[in-house]
Amino acid sequence: MPPPLQAHRLLISHRRLPTPARRRFTAVSSLQSAPATTLAPGPATSSILSIRESLLSGERTAADITSEYLSRLRRTEPSVRSFIHVADAAAEREAEELDRRIASGEKDAVGPLAGVLVGIKDNLCTANMPSTGGSRILDGYRPAYDATAVRRLRDAGAIVVGKTNLDEFGMGSTTEGSAFQVTTNPWDDSRVPGGSSGGSASAVSARQCVVSLGSDTGGSVRQPASFCGVVGLKPTYGRVSRFGLMAYASSLDVVGCLGSSVFDTATILSVVAGHDKMDSTSSSQDVPDYVSELVSLDLLESKPLNGLRIGIIQETLGEGVDTGVISSIKDAASHLEHLGSVVEEVSLPSFSLGLPAYYILASSEASSNLSRYDGIRYGRQVSADDLNEIYGESRADGLGHEVKMRILMGTYALSAGYYDAYYKRAQQVRTLVKESFKGALERYDILISPAAPSAAYKIGEKINDPLAMYAGDIMTVNVNLAGLPALVVPCGFVEGGAAGLPVGLQIIGSPFSEGNLLRVGHIFEQTLQNFSFVPPLLAER
Repeated sequence: MPPPLQAHRLLISHRRLPTPARRRFTAVSSLQSAPATTLAPGPATSSILSIRESLLSGERTAADITSEYLSRLRRTEPSVRSFIHVADAAAEREAEELDRRIASGEKDAVGPLAGVLVGIKDNLCTANMPSTGGSRILDGYRPAYDATAVRRLRDAGAIVVGKTNLDEFGMGSTTEGSAFQVTTNPWDDSRVPGGSSGGSASAVSARQCVVSLGSDTGGSVRQPASFCGVVGLKPTYGRVSRFGLMAYASSLDVVGCLGSSVFDTATILSVVAGHDKMDSTSSSQDVPDYVSELVSLDLLESKPLNGLRIGIIQETLGEGVDTGVISSIKDAASHLEHLGSVVEEVSLPSFSLGLPAYYILASSEASSNLSRYDGIRYGRQVSADDLNEIYGESRADGLGHEVKMRILMGTYALSAGYYDAYYKRAQQVRTLVKESFKGALERYDILISPAAPSAAYKIGEKINDPLAMYAGDIMTVNVNLAGLPALVVPCGFVEGGAAGLPVGLQIIGSPFSEGNLLRVGHIFEQTLQNFSFVPPLLAER
């Protein structure tokens, strides 16, 4: 049965939902009887801070740092395939120019991101660099401008090393939907990195770049972060400008950040966040200094999260979630308790309705947004005898199967006679989801859940079963429907691959509470013991 019809059955069966229940969280993991956590150095360190200190001290040059990352990229890229385009020559020139400015004593040469190599998801426009959205229809397109988020990174001194791979126009959960190549997971090259920001996540995981930008419409930053063992942040809707981001679903799209540590992710957010006159949906709310809110390990109290109220979403630990993932999340919850927080289970009865509502709304918006790629306004044009044939042949030749399917789904949901049954009903469910989260976040400071119901699965395992692939987004889509911020931090492993497969903990907060999420995530990663989230790909080389 097509997804809209399946979604319709879920939506029409909805009745008034009871008030979310809550109960004391009871750990069943190995940490249940563990002693209080010892605050010892954790595995995550800040690459951005290390680069900045080495440049200021003269210990290393920007050219040396760039050469190191480019060398690693060239060694690993044949197996990982994170990048669609690598701007190595431009990166080397920018590094040399930075060294010249530092040597000449220019005070503003060392910006907050000076010498930091950044990967940019290829649905964010970059001046004089290919920006394809992972689609053949935009093959060869080079924008004349940078997306606002990209421009702010450059203004802070970042060096754009290239454009990362993605599912076409962000429509997918594995990065197998790219028109150009299939990206692999650095933890096991037979597995997917997640999607649609799989290239951005795998590039950071393989240390091909320091940090990266992605986009998150229904989990496209957070699920790959979980699969690849990196930190991923989906900001509040409107926190970061969408100007220059190729639109998929405009009411859901958010530019997100990925890094190997919470500190690096916070640094990137501090740079790219803020109002933009080019985006009417961007918020004018002041941007705090997210980095200053992160407390160093040696200054933490023995119970640094004392009094923090945490709700673990009951519906995310049930049927359909791998037992290894559930165990890792319960271990993480126990760790948070040992740090002083109070963890209780909370029920969000509308949680399961978010997935069908999301796919109706996202596909409906996509059917409108992607109408511009017709061979006339945007996209490669196929020669034909009349205008309708140009439209039809250009789109048939340039767009992939998944994109076409979602356009058809969205057009169907918006068509006369079906609008009320699908689109209007999905919007009503969206309101229920928002209210459900609002009620829970009035009682709890943060909510936690898995970032995905499983760890990374095999390439090709779900490509012919779209419903199974869509079901993998159940943990993340509700956050986008509610417009909330969410942070994913690595929290453990499950069996698989040569060294296990990483699992991510999703931390959800109220609108514009990114600072609190980053603070909690930073404390969590710094105090987490006996884990190293460096893929075996790097240890082998």
